[in-house]
Amino acid sequence: MLDSWLFWELLSAVFAAGTAILAKIGIEGVDSNLATAVRTSIVMVFTWLIAFIAAKPAAIADFSKKTWIFLTLSAFATGLSWLCYFRALQIGQASKVAPIDKLSVVFVLIFAALFLGEKLTTQTILGGSLIAAGALVLAIK
Repeated sequence: MLDSWLFWELLSAVFAAGTAILAKIGIEGVDSNLATAVRTSIVMVFTWLIAFIAAKPAAIADFSKKTWIFLTLSAFATGLSWLCYFRALQIGQASKVAPIDKLSVVFVLIFAALFLGEKLTTQTILGGSLIAAGALVLAIK
């Protein structure tokens, strides 16, 4: 089970749900950007701790220039996503914000086809359409 991507992704989904609820409670009455910075700093310390326990941090020296560039770009995208998400949570209902956030799945399907050459099949188009429709149904008042 520990080698199953599905197991880890289901855990990710559970933790992401917890993130939305805990963040909504935690950002009440504070600046959402500052709250995101605090949260990100804690995530950074936590992930470095895990990296030191589970991996060999010295392997960072083996990263290629391409790896550094794309991890940096990914980090910027993550930071911008978190800043926007926390602001949306601060001014909106978690039960409406979180489903719209999951539209990222639809964007991943499109971007994967455009930039990674992954195929858009009938299954992915149907699934992506259902996710989009579900997100909109949940977010509409």
